[in-house]
This record gives sequence, structure tokens and C-alpha cells, in this order.
Amino acid sequence: MRLCIFTCAILNALVYTGAEVKHKEIHISDCSDTKQGEDIYGLDGEEMAHADYSKKEYVMTLPDFADQFRYEDGIFDTAVTNQQVCKQNIDIWVKSYNNPTEATAPPENSIYPKDDVMLGVKNTLICYVTGFYPPALRVKWTRNNEDVTEGTTLSQFRPNDDSTFTIFSTLSFTPEQGDIYTCTVEHQALPEPLTKVWEADSEITVPSIGPSVFCGVGLTVGLLGVAVGTFFLVKGNNCS
Repeated sequence: MRLCIFTCAILNALVYTGAEVKHKEIHISDCSDTKQGEDIYGLDGEEMAHADYSKKEYVMTLPDFADQFRYEDGIFDTAVTNQQVCKQNIDIWVKSYNNPTEATAPPENSIYPKDDVMLGVKNTLICYVTGFYPPALRVKWTRNNEDVTEGTTLSQFRPNDDSTFTIFSTLSFTPEQGDIYTCTVEHQALPEPLTKVWEADSEITVPSIGPSVFCGVGLTVGLLGVAVGTFFLVKGNNCS
């Protein structure tokens, strides 16, 4: 597979109350002779939007709490044009650079749950993969040694400041006692697939009984105090 990537990085100096704040905006457009490429805009290491070629539109990916905005009309058409031009010129660029050996960087990955783990309560496992180049890899999930595809997602490639990439894969699941999940990453810079293991038993959250016990004891002692006080009050009245 031949992959061409073009990166534009723009440093913008913004002034707020006299202080200079620099932000890094990045635009990546890549293409391949074997698969669909990507067109991404990012800011300070976070993706802002990307071209979705199946939906034929540019999709904003900012979180809900961010200041929302949209790119100008025609940006998706520009992304499509960039793909066409890139693919038309792959052979020329390869010959111009004498078909150099492509630099590679192996990924690192980790796996963790989104929320505290409780048996029978729906949750999400996240497989975080970063530090790899080129942006092409495969992520595979298993549950108790069986492949899992339902309920999985895979994010867009997100550029890092060191020219490597990051990607997230998620798996919706309901933890059960004894479950073992794995996230396996395959990349051309790895001598063999890289697998991380997550076990439900190791992270199950058991509700603490301490507060309930203390409340129960406190209530019992309080009621006992009221009963004793009432007993002596009645005895006192009888004596009088």
C-alpha cells in the first residue's frame, strides 16, 4: 500500500486580556492507492471535523460543551477534489522521491472502562491506541476468547504533535463475573499483534455497607435512648 499525507499547520496568536495564547490548527489530507483516504481538521491536538465520504458531508466532531461552529459551504467538495488530485499524483511523487522506505512507528495501546464497573450494569470499554505511523491499523475485540464485533466503534485517526496518530475503539458491554476482554492492535510497525487484557473481576465496584451499618446502629441507639427516657419519665410521674 502506498500512502501520501499532506499536513498544513497554522499557528495563530490570539490576545486575551493582554496575554498572548498560541493555538495550533492542523489540516491533514491523505490518500492511498488501496483504500479511501481521510480529510481532517484539528485544533490543539483535538479533532474538530472530518470528511465522511459515505454520508457525503463534512462532519463536525466537537464535544457538546465546545463553542459550536461550521466550516464554509463547499468544504466537502474540496476534500473530494483533494482525494482525486492526490491519487492521480501518487505515481509521480513516488518516482520523484525515488520510492523511499516509509518511516514507521509502532502503536501503544491501553484498555479501560468508561464508568465504574458493576455486575449487570451496561458500560463501555475503551481501547486507546497512540503513537503510531502510518495511520493504518486494525483493532480487534474478544470476550472470553471469542471475537466480538457487535457494539464496537472506531474513531477517525487523530494527529499528534510528533506526526504520529491516535485512535479510539469502544465496545459496549454488560460485565459479568469472570469475563475477560482483550483489545488487539495490528500495525505494520509491530513484529506481532499487540494485545491488552481487561478482567471484570479486577475492577468490580461493590457498594460500601459502612454507611448503612452506621445509620442502622445510630437509629437503633437513638430509639433505645427515646425508650429509656420515656420509661424514666413515666416512673417519675408515678412517684409524684
